[in-house]
Amino acid sequence: MERWKGITLIIVGAMLWGASGPMMEWVLHNSNFSIQFFMTIRLTVAGLFLLLFLKLSGKKIFAIWKEPSWWRQLVVFGIFGMLGAQYTFVATIEASNASIATLLQFLGPIYIVLLVSWKSRKFPPRYQVIGIVGTLFGLFFLLTNAKLDELLISTEALLWGLGVGLTFAFYTVYPARLMKEWGVLIVVGWGMLVAGIVLAIVTQCWRSNEWNYLAEFPVNLMIACIIIIGTVAFVLFLSSMKYITAVETSILSSMEPLTAMVISVIWFGQILGAWQYFGVVVMLIFVTWLSIAGEIKRKKKVLME
Repeated sequence: MERWKGITLIIVGAMLWGASGPMMEWVLHNSNFSIQFFMTIRLTVAGLFLLLFLKLSGKKIFAIWKEPSWWRQLVVFGIFGMLGAQYTFVATIEASNASIATLLQFLGPIYIVLLVSWKSRKFPPRYQVIGIVGTLFGLFFLLTNAKLDELLISTEALLWGLGVGLTFAFYTVYPARLMKEWGVLIVVGWGMLVAGIVLAIVTQCWRSNEWNYLAEFPVNLMIACIIIIGTVAFVLFLSSMKYITAVETSILSSMEPLTAMVISVIWFGQILGAWQYFGVVVMLIFVTWLSIAGEIKRKKKVLME
């Protein structure tokens, strides 16, 4: 029963997270908000919302700030992990669309493999090389639709998209010790708030004339939905890990880009070419392969010891 609970949590969480991409695309294309102002509001409000929830649940949310070694890591995560990942994701959406941004986010495991190999000064294992080559093969078809002389997204979108994978890799790897010590939700809540405050200071959002746009009914409703749905999706995603394996999580999280694509087709009428859909399938297969093969290898190593 608990396993099915975990499966339900990850599927619902991934679908909600996938749905938030097209919603952000709608806000950016149907309002006068800049990415900077939009992200400041989203991160700050979501961070406060999550921390308030934890405080009301009896958690000691300020304890992490009493130890310099921990709060320094938290600030680094907030700026380069949370803000980096969220900003590049939204910038990719603005330069292309939610489907492309969500799929390029899935390049994160490749960056993690390369980082680990660089730190250990060892060539990646064969299964990782297969996963990387296969994922890049699928990416080629996604970006070109099998036309060698044609790139179907702008150079700006491609660069932001590559940044999405890189920052999501950092977002995944860096806060491991923080989350183990203080819990995932506290770290994420403060990470969002730190990211929002830093972005607000850098852009001096209090001087912006965009505050008036928050009074526009369809836009403010959509922003509220994005904040709530995105936060709930993240909580469901993390909660699922208590009941199912990392491999199952990796496989079922593929519902995220698929949801984003289906909603984009229905809502915006965005249709990919036949070879692009082929590329999507190949990418999802080989990203999943990286997780499955890695888990199998890890278990074999444990059994041998």
